[in-house]
Amino acid sequence: MVSEKEAGPNKNSLRGFDVIDKIKYELEEACPLTVSCADILAIAARDAVSSRGGPRWEAYLGRKDSLKASFDGANEFIPAPNSSLQTLIANFNQQGLDIGDLVTLSGSHTMGNARCISFRQRVYEVSSEERYDDKYKRYSPFRRVLRSICPRSGRDNQLAPLDYTTPARFDNHYFHNILQGQGLLGSDNVLVMEDEEGEIMEKVWAYASNQRLFFHSFAHSMVKMGNINVLTGNQGDIRKNCRLLNF
Repeated sequence: MVSEKEAGPNKNSLRGFDVIDKIKYELEEACPLTVSCADILAIAARDAVSSRGGPRWEAYLGRKDSLKASFDGANEFIPAPNSSLQTLIANFNQQGLDIGDLVTLSGSHTMGNARCISFRQRVYEVSSEERYDDKYKRYSPFRRVLRSICPRSGRDNQLAPLDYTTPARFDNHYFHNILQGQGLLGSDNVLVMEDEEGEIMEKVWAYASNQRLFFHSFAHSMVKMGNINVLTGNQGDIRKNCRLLNF
């Protein structure tokens, strides 16, 4: 069975499954078939954010694991790194998430890395970059740095931090970055490039100005996202081994 791990947005990209496997092993030793892989991921996500200076929230528990993988679903519903703003909005709406959730959850790109293949188009698409070069004079050096990491061909899996300012800390610097045209992914920059005076830009400025507001909103949106298509009761299963299928 082909899992979501092999889908385009995830392949050679997602990391940390060894941590999930270790947690699952310890839980199975103590309480067999009690805690699902889905719940482990929900708690691990919350604690990863909190341990890096971000907010904490109540991670609701009781999810069951799916009985099947969703390879096609992962390819269809995980936003591409070069998505337009309208595509992002539609994608989030399909999951019951609104524009506020889109902006807020995009702020998770204050941590982590992306592969060269995910931001190459954004680096070498001169037409859109030139508009930002005129508006933000310091943008060109940032693009030159990215080109040194990611050539026009090759090095597809070379990594660059999503947030060059504080790559290992959860804070609101992501919003400062995109306001300067220095988001790593094309889907980061469209939040301000395609909505210069609208609701999205207002939220970006609000989060850039008020980290506490961003943290509060992020916790709320994470709980909301964690309630998408939850399986309970007889709808799913509790896997003994999280490696057998993806979540």
